Amino acid sequence: MKFTKMQGLGNDYVYVNCLKERVENPSEMAVRISNRNFGVGSDGLILIKPSDRADFEMEMYNADGSRSEMCGNGIRCVGKYVYDYGLTDQTQVAVDTLAGIKYLELTVEEGRVSEVQVDMGSPILVPEQIPVLAEGSRVVDEPILIDGREYRMTAVSMGNPHTVIYVDDVKGLDLEAIGPKFEMHERFPNRVNTEFVRVLDRKTVEMRVWERGTGETLACGTGACAVAVSSILNGFTESEVTIKLLGGDLRIRWDREENKVYMTGPAEVVFDGETGPGLDGR
Repeated sequence: MKFTKMQGLGNDYVYVNCLKERVENPSEMAVRISNRNFGVGSDGLILIKPSDRADFEMEMYNADGSRSEMCGNGIRCVGKYVYDYGLTDQTQVAVDTLAGIKYLELTVEEGRVSEVQVDMGSPILVPEQIPVLAEGSRVVDEPILIDGREYRMTAVSMGNPHTVIYVDDVKGLDLEAIGPKFEMHERFPNRVNTEFVRVLDRKTVEMRVWERGTGETLACGTGACAVAVSSILNGFTESEVTIKLLGGDLRIRWDREENKVYMTGPAEVVFDGETGPGLDGR
């Protein structure tokens, strides 16, 4: 099976062109291929498939084999793949996901995509739709207890669930210890992605992310969008925010009038490859 490893700000996935290839059991394949010692090494597996509703479909699996609704860094790489590998000659592309159809605008330089803007749609703030167990119409600056310590959370879905926690120091956090306790907390029926955020100024924040089913990653596009929405709701930032992640920066804008979130950032090919018998199951 031929594949391409790609990354957006260090958030790396293995991509398979399912217009040509066939993956029999993508959940099992995701576990094998994501292993950084015995596989290719990645945060998960993304299949690029034909779609009856859009130009392409993105089917995404985490490193533990679980299915995920959306990935902001992942979908930017899909945009680069379909253009750079000749699946389309259009610079505006619609991609179907479990979180709905997302619209991409590709910036092309010297025949290659250098940057992708994604219309991430409207943020979901209704607790039962995120989902998060809570009373009221929104979860903004609400207490949550983890190991007897109270944190303040803001819950947002960008097609997948996020909780945003503001802290004084993101670099010193023991994410391996605290991340799973948020992910598996009883208030999140479908588990949750958790962003730990420090506000730097009215236009800039820094964050680290614990992704459900994967662990800490260098970047999370939907998480960055959730952080921007949360920071605006809490009155910390303006409507356009630079999010500083471990893998680099994303530019996020929440158009309150349209109620749409726009994410802009890079996408890169790491290498092309072909699996052997140990990975493709043959």
